[in-house]
Amino acid sequence: MMYERNRAAAGRPTEPGVVARPTRIGFLLLDNFTLIAHSSAIEPLRMANHLSGEEHYQWFTLSENGDSVRASDGQRILPDAPMDDAHDLDIVIVCGGVAQQQAIRKSHLSFLQAQARRGALIGGVCTGTWALAQAGLLDGYRASIHWECISGLQEAFPKVLVTNRLFTIEANRLTASGGTAPLDMMLNLIGKQHGRELMGAISEMFMCERIRNDQEQQRIPLRHVLGTSQPKLLEIVALMEANIEEPLELEDLAAIAGISRRQLERLFLRHLNCSPSRYYLTIRINRARQLLRQTSMMIIEVATACGFVSTPHFSKCYRGFFGVPPSSERTIEPVPRGARGRREIFIADESADLPDVVLPASTAELALMAARGEATYGSLTRAPRRAVC
Repeated sequence: MMYERNRAAAGRPTEPGVVARPTRIGFLLLDNFTLIAHSSAIEPLRMANHLSGEEHYQWFTLSENGDSVRASDGQRILPDAPMDDAHDLDIVIVCGGVAQQQAIRKSHLSFLQAQARRGALIGGVCTGTWALAQAGLLDGYRASIHWECISGLQEAFPKVLVTNRLFTIEANRLTASGGTAPLDMMLNLIGKQHGRELMGAISEMFMCERIRNDQEQQRIPLRHVLGTSQPKLLEIVALMEANIEEPLELEDLAAIAGISRRQLERLFLRHLNCSPSRYYLTIRINRARQLLRQTSMMIIEVATACGFVSTPHFSKCYRGFFGVPPSSERTIEPVPRGARGRREIFIADESADLPDVVLPASTAELALMAARGEATYGSLTRAPRRAVC
Protein backbone atom coordinates (compact mmCIF):
# COMPACT_ATOMS: atom_id res chain seq x y z
CA MET A 1 0.00 0.00 0.00
CA MET A 2 1.71 3.19 -1.20
CA TYR A 3 0.70 6.80 -0.76
CA GLU A 4 0.96 9.99 -2.72
CA ARG A 5 3.24 12.84 -1.62
CA ASN A 6 1.77 14.89 1.26
CA ARG A 7 -1.29 12.65 1.28
CA ALA A 8 1.05 9.97 2.61
CA ALA A 9 1.89 12.00 5.69
CA ALA A 10 -1.75 12.74 6.34
CA GLY A 11 -2.66 9.08 6.22
CA ARG A 12 -4.88 9.34 3.15
CA PRO A 13 -4.74 6.90 0.23
CA THR A 14 -3.80 7.83 -3.30
CA GLU A 15 -6.54 8.56 -5.79
CA PRO A 16 -7.00 6.17 -8.72
CA GLY A 17 -4.51 6.84 -11.46
CA VAL A 18 -2.14 8.86 -9.28
CA VAL A 19 1.44 7.60 -9.25
CA ALA A 20 2.59 7.02 -5.70
CA ARG A 21 6.08 7.46 -4.39
CA PRO A 22 7.82 7.00 -1.04
CA THR A 23 7.21 9.50 1.72
CA ARG A 24 10.36 11.61 1.91
CA ILE A 25 11.50 12.70 5.37
CA GLY A 26 14.31 15.13 6.16
CA PHE A 27 15.93 15.05 9.61
CA LEU A 28 17.49 18.40 10.45
CA LEU A 29 20.28 17.83 12.98
CA LEU A 30 21.08 20.56 15.50
CA ASP A 31 24.41 20.69 17.32
CA ASN A 32 24.45 18.36 20.36
CA PHE A 33 21.34 16.50 19.20
CA THR A 34 20.51 13.32 21.13
CA LEU A 35 21.36 10.25 19.10
CA ILE A 36 18.77 8.01 20.79
CA ALA A 37 15.86 10.28 19.79
CA HIS A 38 17.20 10.55 16.23
CA SER A 39 17.67 6.79 15.86
CA SER A 40 14.29 6.05 17.47
CA ALA A 41 12.63 8.12 14.75
CA ILE A 42 14.53 6.61 11.80
CA GLU A 43 14.63 2.91 12.66
CA PRO A 44 10.84 2.34 12.35
CA LEU A 45 11.04 3.72 8.81
CA ARG A 46 13.79 1.30 7.88
CA MET A 47 11.88 -1.62 9.34
CA ALA A 48 8.65 -0.58 7.59
CA ASN A 49 10.48 -0.88 4.28
CA HIS A 50 12.22 -4.09 5.34
CA LEU A 51 9.10 -5.96 6.42
CA SER A 52 6.91 -4.79 3.54
CA GLY A 53 9.59 -5.30 0.91
CA GLU A 54 8.70 -1.86 -0.46
CA GLU A 55 10.31 1.55 -0.19
CA HIS A 56 7.48 3.23 1.68
CA TYR A 57 9.88 5.77 3.16
CA GLN A 58 13.04 7.63 2.19
CA TRP A 59 14.98 9.63 4.76
CA PHE A 60 17.79 12.13 4.59
CA THR A 61 19.91 13.77 7.27
CA LEU A 62 20.42 17.50 6.90
CA SER A 63 22.52 20.18 8.55
CA GLU A 64 22.77 23.93 8.16
CA ASN A 65 25.54 23.85 5.57
CA GLY A 66 26.19 20.15 5.00
CA ASP A 67 29.03 19.89 7.52
CA SER A 68 29.14 17.14 10.11
CA VAL A 69 27.14 17.60 13.31
CA ARG A 70 28.23 16.43 16.75
CA ALA A 71 25.71 14.47 18.80
CA SER A 72 25.44 14.94 22.55
CA ASP A 73 27.47 11.74 23.12
CA GLY A 74 30.35 13.10 21.04
CA GLN A 75 29.75 11.13 17.85
CA ARG A 76 29.84 13.06 14.60
CA ILE A 77 27.27 12.48 11.87
CA LEU A 78 27.98 13.46 8.27
CA PRO A 79 24.63 14.59 6.80
CA ASP A 80 23.39 13.71 3.36
CA ALA A 81 23.00 17.33 2.29
CA PRO A 82 22.79 20.97 3.36
CA MET A 83 19.25 21.87 4.37
CA ASP A 84 18.85 24.36 1.51
CA ASP A 85 19.44 21.55 -0.98
CA ALA A 86 16.54 19.56 0.44
CA HIS A 87 13.62 19.85 -1.96
CA ASP A 88 10.33 18.05 -2.28
CA LEU A 89 10.22 16.74 1.30
CA ASP A 90 6.94 15.52 2.75
CA ILE A 91 8.04 15.72 6.39
CA VAL A 92 10.79 17.71 8.12
CA ILE A 93 11.79 16.71 11.65
CA VAL A 94 14.18 18.73 13.79
CA CYS A 95 16.42 16.64 16.05
CA GLY A 96 17.47 18.61 19.13
CA GLY A 97 19.27 17.78 22.32
CA VAL A 98 21.53 19.62 24.74
CA ALA A 99 21.67 23.44 24.93
CA GLN A 100 18.99 23.76 22.25
CA GLN A 101 18.74 27.54 22.36
CA GLN A 102 22.41 27.95 21.46
CA ALA A 103 22.10 25.40 18.64
CA ILE A 104 19.25 27.14 16.79
CA ARG A 105 20.25 29.55 14.00
CA LYS A 106 18.16 32.06 12.06
CA SER A 107 18.81 30.00 8.96
CA HIS A 108 17.18 26.99 10.67
CA LEU A 109 14.07 29.03 11.41
CA SER A 110 13.85 30.37 7.85
CA PHE A 111 14.21 26.87 6.44
CA LEU A 112 11.44 25.50 8.68
CA GLN A 113 9.11 28.38 7.85
CA ALA A 114 9.70 27.85 4.12
CA GLN A 115 9.02 24.12 4.42
CA ALA A 116 5.80 24.79 6.33
CA ARG A 117 4.63 27.25 3.67
CA ARG A 118 5.05 24.67 0.95
CA GLY A 119 2.92 22.20 2.87
CA ALA A 120 5.41 19.81 4.47
CA LEU A 121 4.57 18.32 7.83
CA ILE A 122 6.87 19.83 10.45
CA GLY A 123 8.09 17.93 13.48
CA GLY A 124 10.54 17.98 16.34
CA VAL A 125 12.00 15.33 18.63
CA CYS A 126 13.52 15.89 22.05
CA THR A 127 14.27 19.63 22.24
CA GLY A 128 13.79 20.07 18.50
CA THR A 129 10.29 21.22 19.45
CA TRP A 130 11.91 24.44 20.72
CA ALA A 131 13.06 25.31 17.21
CA LEU A 132 9.52 24.89 15.87
CA ALA A 133 8.16 27.16 18.59
CA GLN A 134 10.85 29.77 17.96
CA ALA A 135 9.94 29.72 14.27
CA GLY A 136 6.31 30.47 15.20
CA LEU A 137 5.14 27.14 13.81
CA LEU A 138 3.51 25.87 17.01
CA ASP A 139 1.31 28.83 17.91
CA GLY A 140 -2.11 27.41 18.72
CA TYR A 141 -0.85 23.81 18.45
CA ARG A 142 -0.45 21.22 21.17
CA ALA A 143 3.17 20.18 21.43
CA SER A 144 5.38 17.76 23.36
CA ILE A 145 8.92 18.31 24.58
CA HIS A 146 11.17 16.61 27.12
CA TRP A 147 9.92 17.19 30.67
CA GLU A 148 13.04 19.19 31.57
CA CYS A 149 11.97 21.87 29.08
CA ILE A 150 8.20 21.99 29.63
CA SER A 151 8.23 24.95 32.02
CA GLY A 152 10.73 26.89 29.93
CA LEU A 153 8.80 26.36 26.71
CA GLN A 154 5.55 27.45 28.34
CA GLU A 155 7.14 30.63 29.64
CA ALA A 156 9.02 31.49 26.45
CA PHE A 157 6.17 30.74 24.03
CA PRO A 158 2.78 31.28 25.73
CA LYS A 159 0.88 30.71 22.46
CA VAL A 160 2.08 27.10 22.31
CA LEU A 161 -0.21 24.59 24.04
CA VAL A 162 2.54 22.64 25.80
CA THR A 163 1.52 19.18 26.98
CA ASN A 164 3.35 16.56 29.03
CA ARG A 165 2.32 13.81 26.60
CA LEU A 166 5.03 11.51 25.27
CA PHE A 167 4.30 12.71 21.75
CA THR A 168 1.69 14.75 19.94
CA ILE A 169 0.39 14.35 16.39
CA GLU A 170 -1.89 17.26 15.56
CA ALA A 171 -2.86 18.34 12.06
CA ASN A 172 0.46 18.98 10.25
CA ARG A 173 2.69 19.02 13.34
CA LEU A 174 4.55 16.14 14.98
CA THR A 175 6.42 16.52 18.27
CA ALA A 176 7.95 13.94 20.62
CA SER A 177 9.46 14.34 24.06
CA GLY A 178 12.73 12.51 23.41
CA GLY A 179 14.41 9.26 24.36
CA THR A 180 12.38 6.40 22.89
CA ALA A 181 9.17 8.44 22.51
CA PRO A 182 9.94 9.16 18.82
CA LEU A 183 9.74 5.40 18.24
CA ASP A 184 6.13 5.39 19.44
CA MET A 185 5.32 8.52 17.44
CA MET A 186 6.67 7.06 14.20
CA LEU A 187 4.99 3.69 14.82
CA ASN A 188 1.65 5.45 15.23
CA LEU A 189 2.31 7.46 12.05
CA ILE A 190 3.18 4.29 10.12
CA GLY A 191 0.04 2.64 11.48
CA LYS A 192 -2.11 5.47 10.15
CA GLN A 193 -0.43 5.39 6.76
CA HIS A 194 0.08 1.68 6.16
CA GLY A 195 -2.04 -0.19 8.69
CA ARG A 196 -1.82 -1.66 12.17
CA GLU A 197 -0.45 -4.98 10.92
CA LEU A 198 2.77 -3.35 9.77
CA MET A 199 2.95 -1.22 12.91
CA GLY A 200 2.63 -4.30 15.11
CA ALA A 201 5.20 -6.28 13.14
CA ILE A 202 7.76 -3.48 13.48
CA SER A 203 7.16 -3.40 17.21
CA GLU A 204 7.70 -7.15 17.35
CA MET A 205 11.00 -6.91 15.47
CA PHE A 206 12.24 -4.27 17.91
CA MET A 207 11.11 -6.36 20.90
CA CYS A 208 8.97 -3.42 21.95
CA GLU A 209 6.48 -4.87 24.43
CA ARG A 210 3.86 -2.19 23.96
CA ILE A 211 3.18 0.65 21.51
CA ARG A 212 2.34 3.76 23.48
CA ASN A 213 -0.32 6.10 22.09
CA ASP A 214 -0.51 9.90 22.01
CA GLN A 215 -2.57 10.04 25.20
CA GLU A 216 0.18 8.67 27.42
CA GLN A 217 2.12 11.14 29.52
CA GLN A 218 5.68 11.59 30.61
CA ARG A 219 6.39 10.71 34.20
CA ILE A 220 7.94 13.91 35.48
CA PRO A 221 10.19 13.25 38.50
CA LEU A 222 8.89 15.01 41.57
CA ARG A 223 12.40 16.29 42.27
CA HIS A 224 12.17 18.29 39.06
CA VAL A 225 8.88 19.85 40.20
CA LEU A 226 9.95 20.61 43.78
CA GLY A 227 13.70 20.96 43.47
CA THR A 228 15.61 20.11 46.66
CA SER A 229 13.74 22.51 48.93
CA GLN A 230 11.30 19.91 50.31
CA PRO A 231 13.29 16.84 51.39
CA LYS A 232 10.54 15.66 53.77
CA LEU A 233 7.94 15.68 50.99
CA LEU A 234 10.25 13.81 48.64
CA GLU A 235 10.92 11.24 51.36
CA ILE A 236 7.20 10.69 51.97
CA VAL A 237 6.39 10.29 48.27
CA ALA A 238 9.23 7.76 47.94
CA LEU A 239 7.68 5.81 50.81
CA MET A 240 4.29 5.88 49.08
CA GLU A 241 5.76 4.56 45.83
CA ALA A 242 7.56 1.78 47.69
CA ASN A 243 4.45 0.69 49.61
CA ILE A 244 1.63 0.21 47.11
CA GLU A 245 0.40 -3.31 47.82
CA GLU A 246 0.14 -2.56 51.55
CA PRO A 247 -0.38 1.23 51.83
CA LEU A 248 0.96 2.91 54.94
CA GLU A 249 -1.30 4.97 57.19
CA LEU A 250 -0.75 8.73 57.11
CA GLU A 251 0.28 8.66 60.77
CA ASP A 252 2.98 6.09 59.94
CA LEU A 253 4.25 8.18 57.00
CA ALA A 254 4.43 11.27 59.18
CA ALA A 255 6.21 9.38 61.98
CA ILE A 256 8.84 7.95 59.64
CA ALA A 257 9.48 11.44 58.23
CA GLY A 258 9.63 12.90 61.73
CA ILE A 259 6.74 15.34 61.33
CA SER A 260 3.14 15.54 62.55
CA ARG A 261 0.16 14.48 60.44
CA ARG A 262 -0.96 18.11 60.24
CA GLN A 263 2.45 19.15 58.91
CA LEU A 264 2.21 16.31 56.41
CA GLU A 265 -1.14 17.54 55.13
CA ARG A 266 0.12 21.12 54.89
CA LEU A 267 3.10 20.04 52.80
CA PHE A 268 0.91 18.27 50.25
CA LEU A 269 -1.65 21.05 50.03
CA ARG A 270 0.99 23.75 49.66
CA HIS A 271 3.27 22.09 47.13
CA LEU A 272 1.13 19.47 45.35
CA ASN A 273 -2.29 21.10 45.69
CA CYS A 274 -3.95 17.96 47.04
CA SER A 275 -4.27 15.92 50.21
CA PRO A 276 -1.72 13.17 50.96
CA SER A 277 -4.50 10.58 50.77
CA ARG A 278 -5.46 11.74 47.28
CA TYR A 279 -1.85 11.74 46.10
CA TYR A 280 -1.31 8.22 47.47
CA LEU A 281 -4.47 7.00 45.74
CA THR A 282 -3.31 8.56 42.47
CA ILE A 283 -0.04 6.63 42.65
CA ARG A 284 -1.89 3.36 43.25
CA ILE A 285 -4.49 3.95 40.53
CA ASN A 286 -1.82 4.77 37.94
CA ARG A 287 0.09 1.63 38.88
CA ALA A 288 -3.13 -0.35 38.44
CA ARG A 289 -3.62 1.09 34.97
CA GLN A 290 -0.11 0.00 33.99
CA LEU A 291 -0.77 -3.54 35.22
CA LEU A 292 -4.11 -3.73 33.40
CA ARG A 293 -2.58 -2.60 30.12
CA GLN A 294 0.73 -4.41 30.29
CA THR A 295 -0.03 -7.74 32.00
CA SER A 296 -2.61 -10.52 31.91
CA MET A 297 -3.32 -10.28 35.66
CA MET A 298 -6.96 -10.67 36.64
CA ILE A 299 -8.70 -7.51 37.83
CA ILE A 300 -8.95 -8.86 41.37
CA GLU A 301 -5.19 -9.52 41.31
CA VAL A 302 -4.49 -5.99 40.12
CA ALA A 303 -6.73 -4.60 42.86
CA THR A 304 -4.87 -6.58 45.51
CA ALA A 305 -1.45 -5.64 44.12
CA CYS A 306 -2.38 -1.97 44.35
CA GLY A 307 -3.71 -2.05 47.89
CA PHE A 308 -7.48 -2.14 47.36
CA VAL A 309 -9.53 -4.20 49.81
CA SER A 310 -12.10 -5.35 47.24
CA THR A 311 -12.78 -5.37 43.51
CA PRO A 312 -15.93 -3.18 43.81
CA HIS A 313 -13.97 -0.54 45.72
CA PHE A 314 -11.18 -0.67 43.15
CA SER A 315 -13.65 -0.37 40.27
CA LYS A 316 -15.35 2.61 41.89
CA CYS A 317 -12.05 4.44 42.41
CA TYR A 318 -10.84 3.56 38.91
CA ARG A 319 -13.99 4.87 37.28
CA GLY A 320 -13.71 8.02 39.37
CA PHE A 321 -10.22 8.71 38.01
CA PHE A 322 -10.51 7.64 34.37
CA GLY A 323 -14.25 7.67 33.70
CA VAL A 324 -14.24 4.01 32.65
CA PRO A 325 -14.24 0.71 34.56
CA PRO A 326 -11.04 -1.35 34.83
CA SER A 327 -12.53 -3.95 32.47
CA SER A 328 -12.49 -1.41 29.63
CA GLU A 329 -8.69 -1.56 29.57
CA ARG A 330 -9.02 -5.20 28.52
CA THR A 331 -11.35 -4.46 25.61
CA ILE A 332 -8.94 -2.22 23.71
CA GLU A 333 -8.28 -3.73 20.29
CA PRO A 334 -4.83 -5.33 20.38
CA VAL A 335 -2.26 -4.57 17.73
CA PRO A 336 -1.94 -7.56 15.41
CA ARG A 337 1.40 -9.28 15.93
CA GLY A 338 3.25 -12.19 14.44
CA ALA A 339 1.68 -11.79 11.01
CA ARG A 340 3.67 -13.63 8.40
CA GLY A 341 2.89 -13.97 4.73
CA ARG A 342 4.63 -14.78 1.49
CA ARG A 343 7.81 -12.97 0.63
CA GLU A 344 7.71 -10.37 -2.10
CA ILE A 345 10.53 -8.93 -4.12
CA PHE A 346 10.65 -5.16 -4.38
CA ILE A 347 10.81 -3.92 -7.95
CA ALA A 348 11.12 -0.21 -8.60
CA ASP A 349 8.53 1.25 -10.94
CA GLU A 350 10.70 2.66 -13.69
CA SER A 351 7.67 4.12 -15.44
CA ALA A 352 6.85 6.42 -12.50
CA ASP A 353 7.11 10.08 -13.45
CA LEU A 354 9.10 11.32 -10.46
CA PRO A 355 10.32 14.90 -10.07
CA ASP A 356 13.99 15.81 -10.28
CA VAL A 357 15.67 15.40 -6.91
CA VAL A 358 18.64 17.40 -5.66
CA LEU A 359 19.19 15.12 -2.66
CA PRO A 360 21.52 12.11 -3.01
CA ALA A 361 20.24 8.61 -3.65
CA SER A 362 18.10 7.40 -0.77
CA THR A 363 19.81 5.31 1.88
CA ALA A 364 16.43 3.60 2.26
CA GLU A 365 16.88 1.88 -1.11
CA LEU A 366 20.39 0.77 -0.17
CA ALA A 367 19.06 -0.64 3.11
CA LEU A 368 16.38 -2.55 1.22
CA MET A 369 18.92 -4.04 -1.16
CA ALA A 370 21.12 -5.14 1.74
CA ALA A 371 18.17 -6.70 3.56
CA ARG A 372 16.87 -8.89 0.73
CA GLY A 373 18.72 -11.96 1.96
CA GLU A 374 17.18 -11.82 5.43
CA ALA A 375 14.33 -14.16 6.30
CA THR A 376 12.02 -11.38 7.41
CA TYR A 377 12.43 -9.33 4.25
CA GLY A 378 9.04 -8.69 2.62
CA SER A 379 7.39 -11.00 5.13
CA LEU A 380 4.11 -9.07 5.31
CA THR A 381 1.49 -9.69 2.64
CA ARG A 382 0.34 -6.45 1.09
CA ALA A 383 -3.27 -5.79 1.95
CA PRO A 384 -5.64 -4.20 -0.59
CA ARG A 385 -5.53 -0.43 -0.45
CA ARG A 386 -8.16 1.06 1.80
CA ALA A 387 -8.91 4.37 3.37
CA VAL A 388 -7.26 5.07 6.71
CA CYS A 389 -9.17 7.31 9.09
